Amino acid sequence: MEQTTSYRENFWNAEAFAIITDKTKPAMKWTASELKKREKYVYLIDLSDSPEPGSLKSVSALPVGIDHVVIGLTKSEPADLLPALKEKGAKIIWFHWRTETEKALAACKEQDLECVTERCPMLYIGSGISIHGVHRAIAKMTGKY
Repeated sequence: MEQTTSYRENFWNAEAFAIITDKTKPAMKWTASELKKREKYVYLIDLSDSPEPGSLKSVSALPVGIDHVVIGLTKSEPADLLPALKEKGAKIIWFHWRTETEKALAACKEQDLECVTERCPMLYIGSGISIHGVHRAIAKMTGKY
């Protein structure tokens, strides 16, 4: 599927999301927080050395049926998670800006998963005056939104 602006905006209309982090991308925590403010169900999978209290520690702990996933990993290969995510019902994977790998993109094709790349989630769900709001305005002016 072509990654149009409306496609990326509509991604956030889902009711439930899995957010997978290793704490190397601060926007992942902000993404989870913003989604909770919007009363979305958020399943945080924290693969860091010091997981957040209440977070899931692996994809296997994720309930079945969560089809929207946001991945922001830099310490491990995101492609390694895709078969397990597919088994859990994932359909669309959003790779945080500059975290997609060639192996992950190939795995998405192999697993028949849609993927969104080259964008920070906060560009689309951030609110108020913030660095993300400024970034969003610049991206819209330069045609990179």
